[in-house]
Amino acid sequence: VMGNSSEFQKAVKLVIDTVSFDKDSTVQVFEATIRVLGSLLSAHIIITDTKQPFGDMTIKDYDNELLHMAHDLAVRLLPAFENTKTGIPYPRVNLKKGVPPDSNNETCTAGAGSLLVEFGILSRLLGDSTFEWVARRAVKALWSLRNNNTGLLGNVVNIQTGHWVGKQSGLGAGSDSFYEYLLKSYILFGEKEDLDMFNDAYRNIQNHLRRGREACNEGEGDPPLYVNVNMFTGQLMNTWIDSLQAFFPGLQVLIGDVEDAICLHAFYYAIWKRYGALPERYNWQLQAPDVPFYPLRPELVESTYLLYQATKNPFYLHVGMDILQSLEKYTKAKCGYATLHHVVEKTKEDRMESFFLSETCKYLYLLFDEENPLHKSGNKYMFTTEGHIVSVDERFRNSLWQDILPGEEDSAEKNKPNELKAVNFSSNCNRVPDERRYLLPLKSNYMRQIDRMVGLI
Repeated sequence: VMGNSSEFQKAVKLVIDTVSFDKDSTVQVFEATIRVLGSLLSAHIIITDTKQPFGDMTIKDYDNELLHMAHDLAVRLLPAFENTKTGIPYPRVNLKKGVPPDSNNETCTAGAGSLLVEFGILSRLLGDSTFEWVARRAVKALWSLRNNNTGLLGNVVNIQTGHWVGKQSGLGAGSDSFYEYLLKSYILFGEKEDLDMFNDAYRNIQNHLRRGREACNEGEGDPPLYVNVNMFTGQLMNTWIDSLQAFFPGLQVLIGDVEDAICLHAFYYAIWKRYGALPERYNWQLQAPDVPFYPLRPELVESTYLLYQATKNPFYLHVGMDILQSLEKYTKAKCGYATLHHVVEKTKEDRMESFFLSETCKYLYLLFDEENPLHKSGNKYMFTTEGHIVSVDERFRNSLWQDILPGEEDSAEKNKPNELKAVNFSSNCNRVPDERRYLLPLKSNYMRQIDRMVGLI
């Protein structure tokens, strides 16, 4: 992204020469997929891109080593999908021995249902349907377990019985990237069923999770907010939201619901302004953190970046600057940036998660780098949930196999182009007029209302 080809080439060589997955190590299937598999595939795609938009990122004598490594890792993750009665994978797997004998039969919706982008890319690069097939089967299994009345999914499920252990339906931890990957899988692979599932899910989220006034920027009532509800009844389960949910405005931008994205983003930004960070959980009723640490998460920055790309409103540059200054002021440490143990007391922990570099810093950098090749590509790139870049490429839209799951519609129907639009939301892209582009994205009385809601004024 920074165009530093010598460092990129050095890093790739280091990985090729020193990394091996032949280890007696138990890993989380989800984390290994989005962090390790995703980065190997992204780097492979960048190296082999004939156009080389980021500068010369080619590797001398490169022989698809990163793709082979990705394949090796994915094969070691496959046992997680075996011996489960539902097809939903075990949450952990040992890279040498397969699923540990004392393995947990419970997994979260996001962990099991957010593997399709990376596994699908791998399948389509290798011409081997196995990886996409198991990931897609897991998504369909989860989807089939949604509640008949509300259409909602819970956040923790038993992979053998299909019984919902966690009945909370929300947009944060345990659920977040499941929705993100329904849409991103469609963008990347063009499979109509992924968009159909996303549109259905989005409609049910709007019907059951959204509280507050109908429109973001007009009318009376409380600011729009997405709450945690019981998947069976749609009843409110608690009065907190978590920092992971700050990704949702960015997802709304991708589907074209920019107005609603503006409102939800403003709510999270108000919390940031109050603490100089986002607490892991914030209780909107008590106007206080429920879980006070901040591990340098990227979700608010990601939504800020995507809203700026969609609206070009300088307000979002101001938000980015604010976030950047808070990070410098409160989290900078001797050799990196530290997790805040407590957002009020600003105490630090001795750790820096990998997503700080792969996402938080990357989205901040891109927010201010107008001339970046990513922005000159005409939307030819998509970010994985871990911030890895993949090109939206014709070769990912043509699978070499037909009907990889039983009961698929015929392929002629399946390959029809499908219009990408969200359903049942209050507004769309076209409703942001030019004269509003340089004003606050949210009317000032609504901004003040949100500031009051989080105890800023």
